[in-house]
Amino acid sequence: MAIPRIELPGLAVVGGGPAGLMAAEVARAAGVEVDLFEAKGSVGRKFLIAGKGGLNLTHSEPRPAFDARYRERAADVAHWLDDFDADALRDWARGLGVETFVGTSGRVFPTDLKAAPLLRGWVRRLRESGVRFHVQHRWTGWRDDGALQFQTPQGDVEVHAPATVFTLGGGSWPELGSDGAWVSPFVDSGVDVAPLRPSNCGFDVAWTPHFAERFAGAPIKPVVAHWTAADGRAQSRQGECVVSRAGIEGSLVYAISADLREAIARDGDAVLVLDLAPGRDEAALRDALARPRKGRSVGEHLRRQAGLQGVKAGLLHEVLGVPLPDDPARLAATIKRLPLRLQSPRPIEEAISSAGGVRPDALDDGLMLRRRPGSFVAGEMLDWEAPTGGYLLTACFASGLRAGRAAVAWLAADASRNGGPGR
Repeated sequence: MAIPRIELPGLAVVGGGPAGLMAAEVARAAGVEVDLFEAKGSVGRKFLIAGKGGLNLTHSEPRPAFDARYRERAADVAHWLDDFDADALRDWARGLGVETFVGTSGRVFPTDLKAAPLLRGWVRRLRESGVRFHVQHRWTGWRDDGALQFQTPQGDVEVHAPATVFTLGGGSWPELGSDGAWVSPFVDSGVDVAPLRPSNCGFDVAWTPHFAERFAGAPIKPVVAHWTAADGRAQSRQGECVVSRAGIEGSLVYAISADLREAIARDGDAVLVLDLAPGRDEAALRDALARPRKGRSVGEHLRRQAGLQGVKAGLLHEVLGVPLPDDPARLAATIKRLPLRLQSPRPIEEAISSAGGVRPDALDDGLMLRRRPGSFVAGEMLDWEAPTGGYLLTACFASGLRAGRAAVAWLAADASRNGGPGR
């Protein structure tokens, strides 16, 4: 049986996350016919889950410090942000009736903290503008003639479009659609793709069974983390993290996960050093621990003199053994610089986001694939990463806008070359 073939008049957007929806909005506003294809039964699923505890839409950090959050890709992402930065994103949300506020950490949230009203209003506006949505259409690759092939509940479908914007996500949260399955057809087509790797992720630590059983889920706070950045510079950051059965996770670990992941890739493991008593001088701590215990256990002495108990005391046992040494200098030194050996990042399926993707050299300035004219890429499919805090979403929106605008310009130029209307 022949596979049904659909001829589209304008732009196909493949992927219904923020980057895809933004590309569709930009193109439709320019008068281009837009068909959006989504593998799941509805669009924006990862966006909704990300906002479950409060949608962190963007961040108020000024540029160029904002740009620097994108690490090695700061210069590339800065070009996208020139067109659509954090302030533009807040104005855009206001246009959907969603006001925002800056939290104490500088993060920007909708006033109601919810993702669903914003997404519903956005999709409604797109539908009203004429964007056609096709859900349960999973892209599986290109046909020999360049047509897009989709799996649907009714069977395979071929779609031919004059231009396509791909926004299929990275490799994290595959149950929501970002499963990285696009990598194989892209690589087979000759596109240079950096391997997908976990980002904003936890790490494995070889806890003893007793520690893992007793303290899994326990927050470690406050602590100061010390580590070595990719450029060899010593770094430190205060925050909090969480013990998991497998290792360690939480906001502090996520914020430095890229450096830790790269150290493991380079050296086989990474050492994360934790200061369990921020604000306490090591010498003063040593003197306090040297005071007579008066029959108290070492653990009780730690609690009274150093303020350490629970999971922090457990971490000392993990490093120094049981029983703890009755050595004030050694105890103080370990409290201030407790080493944790990280064995590996947690699997990409568990990560908040992913690094890797289509490399910049494979794209022109409008995010069009050099090997496939008329095919554009945006969002987490691109080779960049950023910490949580609104930076991820902002770059997805901004890259979607850039790809959408470039697709509109390409369609117009193509129509002019071929003597057609282009829209």
